[in-house]
Amino acid sequence: MTTPGLSQQPPPKPSARPRSWPPPSVPPSSQRYVRTARKFPAPRRPLVVDALAAAAGLGLGISLALSIGAQTVSALNAPGGLATALGRVAGMLSGYVMVIVILLSARIPPLERALGQDRLIVWHRRLAPWGLYLLLAHAVLITVGYARAARTGILAEIGRLLWSYPGVLSASVGSTLLLAAGITSYRRARRRMKYETWWAVHLYTYLGLGLSFVHQIDTGAPFVGHPLATAWWTSLWVGALIVVLAFRVGLPLYRSVRHDLRVAQVSCVGPNTWSIVLRGRQLENLPTAGGQFMMWRFLRREMWWQAHPYSLSAAPQAGHLRITVKELGDHSTALPRLTPGTRVAFEGPYGVFTADARQSRNVLLVGAGVGTTPIRALLDDLPRDTHVVVLLRGRRPQDIAHLDEFERLITKRHGLLHTLTGPREEVRLDAPSLHALVPDIADRDVFVCGPDEFTRAVVTAAGDTGVPARHIHREDFAF
Repeated sequence: MTTPGLSQQPPPKPSARPRSWPPPSVPPSSQRYVRTARKFPAPRRPLVVDALAAAAGLGLGISLALSIGAQTVSALNAPGGLATALGRVAGMLSGYVMVIVILLSARIPPLERALGQDRLIVWHRRLAPWGLYLLLAHAVLITVGYARAARTGILAEIGRLLWSYPGVLSASVGSTLLLAAGITSYRRARRRMKYETWWAVHLYTYLGLGLSFVHQIDTGAPFVGHPLATAWWTSLWVGALIVVLAFRVGLPLYRSVRHDLRVAQVSCVGPNTWSIVLRGRQLENLPTAGGQFMMWRFLRREMWWQAHPYSLSAAPQAGHLRITVKELGDHSTALPRLTPGTRVAFEGPYGVFTADARQSRNVLLVGAGVGTTPIRALLDDLPRDTHVVVLLRGRRPQDIAHLDEFERLITKRHGLLHTLTGPREEVRLDAPSLHALVPDIADRDVFVCGPDEFTRAVVTAAGDTGVPARHIHREDFAF
């Protein structure tokens, strides 16, 4: 049965188009979709989140106690004393919030495995502005308090602070760098910037934090003459630095050297869409699951300094990984020019958009655009007794990457494949249409990946059909 823009398919015959996975270098005897003996990600442990949240709350209490305890009644009653005290508390809280913000993006494996990188980034983005607001409050309140104490004007006090007080000028530079990173992260600003530019601006965050830390330790009232407070604050910041270096630098470097990934094959799989097969050593020991993504760094002269997130588009097979990328920017546009043998460094894998997230035997997989690639990889790892319905959205059939592989896998599983094609305004995915396509949707886990607007619409529609929120799993590409 066919309706405008909708193709409903019971398991179709395998497509006659050439298969791009497993790669041609894999012996024919291994070109079967079987679960290979490989290492999977560690189980998710929600208690990790509770323990780390408790530690963060304790750290916040200690920081507040130090900043409040440094104030005296006589200082509060002096001219400008209250503003100065509030400014110091704001500065302390700003520093603590920024440490937490950095740790949220540090890709700590147990935390990332429990919550998922996309959710951590959401928290990072929600909390980061408060660090900046507190930083601005610190600067304004300290200036007002000092001006009242010195009985001078605000502008005169700003000049005196910058040129007479040690560390204030460098701290101001650090604050400017942090504000630049924050402003460029707002949705409107970021949409007008290239990813590479935003990433480069963000690197200066670490310099800004370093300058701010030195300023606090050298001149902060809670630390001057208080060695225990200084030891606490230093251990907090140094500990955060060690965590960042370990999981953002050390672990990726170790895995990149150990697995020695190199480009094996680049092929076109659709309009402006390319499949990149990577070969490596001991990939069965890389804890990877279908549906996860990695940060990829292709070691060519014009690309080595950029790391971009791309999802696996198939589960690892016989020493190979595969990603599928649509040309959307400078980095992705350069990928088709990669040559076999190009070395690849990577971070990850990351994400909880994996088969072990399901809570029922039956699943619905929904993908659109480049979001079909993690759906394709997830399909590999679902147990064989799982009944699978796959719904793929594209403007044209040829826009759906790896459609032939979906057809073959769904045929093998005796599942059901729906392809929705046509203009967006003609093909709606609301609750009635979802229920018509998948009448038992309320009894399934729903995995959704695609553009933000599409994902939100499907998640809402699935909820309206009666799917419990805990059975709806989404993967976001907003990083």
